[in-house]
Amino acid sequence: MVTTRLPSAGFSITIRIAVTADASSIGRLTTCVGEAGAIVTALDVVDSDTTHVVVDLTCDTADSAHADTVVKTLEELDGVDVRKVSDRTFLLHLGGKIEVHSKVALRNRDELSRAYTPGVARVCMAIAENPADARRLTIKRNTVAVVSDGSAVLGLGNIGPAAAMPVMEGKAALFKRFGGVDAWPVVLDTQDTDEIVRIVKAIAPAYGGINLEDIAAPRCFEIEARLREQLDIPVFHDDQHGTAICVLAALTNALRVVGKRLEDVRVVVSGAGAAGTAIMKLLLRQGVGDIIAYDRKGALHRGMPDLTETWHWLAENTNKTNYAGDLPGAIAGADVFIGVSAPNLLTGADIAKMADKAIVFALANPDPEVDPREARQHAAIVATGRSDQPNQINNVLAFPGVFRGMLDVSATEFTEEMALAAARAIADVVGEDKLNPTVIIPSVFDPKVTPAVAAAIRAVVRGLHPQANPAALPEADLQEAPEETF
Repeated sequence: MVTTRLPSAGFSITIRIAVTADASSIGRLTTCVGEAGAIVTALDVVDSDTTHVVVDLTCDTADSAHADTVVKTLEELDGVDVRKVSDRTFLLHLGGKIEVHSKVALRNRDELSRAYTPGVARVCMAIAENPADARRLTIKRNTVAVVSDGSAVLGLGNIGPAAAMPVMEGKAALFKRFGGVDAWPVVLDTQDTDEIVRIVKAIAPAYGGINLEDIAAPRCFEIEARLREQLDIPVFHDDQHGTAICVLAALTNALRVVGKRLEDVRVVVSGAGAAGTAIMKLLLRQGVGDIIAYDRKGALHRGMPDLTETWHWLAENTNKTNYAGDLPGAIAGADVFIGVSAPNLLTGADIAKMADKAIVFALANPDPEVDPREARQHAAIVATGRSDQPNQINNVLAFPGVFRGMLDVSATEFTEEMALAAARAIADVVGEDKLNPTVIIPSVFDPKVTPAVAAAIRAVVRGLHPQANPAALPEADLQEAPEETF
């Protein structure tokens, strides 16, 4: 089955065009672009004279091939000269997306003496005598390392550390924009588990937390587990826990809308990698009725040969009826489908066989497991990972607030209790007056999300460690942690 992609800002282009100066010229351009299936988002006149008008026409296209088609269609118009085509996504990435700014002005010798030599020596010695002071007197207080080996980048696969950099830069930009957290990409030119653990442990003194990103399963599980044992700062694998938090939040509200309880529903999860495994473990922790895990080898069931340690655990702890068939068979009669796998695995006819008031989360990007337009004909609620569809489930709802809260209280670990609290906080941001089938999750730009998640994380840490780092605790849940002084 082939899905026609919709135009997206991710494939936005700006075309510089010279066209004959007549009353209908601009209209012919916009009509041509629209008929080619693109969406005009801007048109600016660059220059004009008595014979020609030069314009920059910006439009959203569906993919690179579609962009080429739009340009070719314009070139075929009489009196049109296409002079230049700019890919706006590539323009945004020129020179990278993040930079370092100094917090001190260094305007004179006195300020230089305090920020650097000789004054800085006093601060160094204070930390040497009390290493815990590094959290207050260095960037460690508010800085996270975004660590990747480039082995599982988005849906692109094992493309290596250099090619992973744009994603890691973007993650750092999101940390700053949504959580006020300073983050820096750390891409590693190795995919050896032991070496990754050794390197991250060695650089950890500079950071208040570690965000593991786009590391392939099953190595990601071992890397996270070993780093958690060896470090005294939180280690958070966003592909696992960020996704699981957001899915649980969205499912909590979706079940509210359709009037079902988590403990009564049957869930099918397509994709038993890092994200799928974490989703299933969090749903089990929250008391889900039953889950069937499905991956390339089929439905995970007891007695299935050649399972990894993680898949064996899932087979033993899910799939009460020991179903061993295909994916369409698994979702027949199911209440919830969650896809974190591959595009176009299901059709609308498959969704029609689910239980009444079905919930479909088709999260594969850019093309989901089922066409959301087809799914909506049969399911009560449909969510995707796309920003151009209702109910976008996006990890940016979770990780900025999770790290904001952990850094505020100098947390030493990330826990399952934090994940559950973060999911509840995200779900509750959508008030009862707004909750409906097309609004089960807040917008990523909702300013209430990060403070709510951070407050929930701080509350968990207070409950677990009421005496931990009291000077770092904020006076009120939605306030910044107070400044410490000597």
